[in-house]
Amino acid sequence: MTIQLHAHARAFPIGGTILQVDDVSLRFGGVRALTKISFDVREHEVRAIIGPNGAGKSSMLNVINGVYRPQEGALTFRGQKLDAMTPRRAAHMGISRTFQNIALFKGMTVLDNIMAGCNLRMHATFLEVAFRLPRAIREETENRDVVEEIIEFLEIEHIRKTPVGRLPYGLQKRVELGRALAAQPSILLLDEPMAGMNIEEKQDMCRYILDVNDHYGTTVVLIEHDMGVVMDISDRVVVLDYGKKIGDGSPDEVRANQEVIDAYLGVAH
Repeated sequence: MTIQLHAHARAFPIGGTILQVDDVSLRFGGVRALTKISFDVREHEVRAIIGPNGAGKSSMLNVINGVYRPQEGALTFRGQKLDAMTPRRAAHMGISRTFQNIALFKGMTVLDNIMAGCNLRMHATFLEVAFRLPRAIREETENRDVVEEIIEFLEIEHIRKTPVGRLPYGLQKRVELGRALAAQPSILLLDEPMAGMNIEEKQDMCRYILDVNDHYGTTVVLIEHDMGVVMDISDRVVVLDYGKKIGDGSPDEVRANQEVIDAYLGVAH
């Protein structure tokens, strides 16, 4: 599968560092999940985190969005050190997330699931909503406009009123992407967005990821096992193995890194 990366001039050129990871270490009891990991993420880029199973990739995303708190090291987002990070604080700061396993409300429609992503941007009180007071009406209208634009962007208008549980897997993953976009994030964390997809579904998801990056200017950090996908759509790649960083650079630089080759072929172990 070949996806052309930004075949035209980018609407949002890659900028300076938006997220800095410095010497992050994470332990669970005596098990080291991450050991002194350092890398940066630049504004508007597509940054991939790859590695064999058990390399610590999902743990790294969980540190970034506050699910795990590292014992050592620091994260800095837009110049602000992220102490005592929580998923809610991360979301408020503009860091949104999708997961390996789809986490949607299966009985709710596509529209309602994506609307749920607007929750953090709604400030009306329960009473304002219950009595349909002006602020509640204004926020609902503004958020619905955002959601309808996302639905059109992801080409899912025909299923907008369909319960998510009735949809095939590939469309459910697209809805989850839409819900993450509804939070209007600066950084979008994608944890294996193409896991379990067939080739056609992967091609569609690659296109949407690149379009999100190009249309909204969203910085994308993704974990993906399909090396062809990673090399085609990423600006830069960081490689983890057994919780340690073994490579970092452009797709071509990583592809030629002998330590990375050995890790994927099992030679190093």
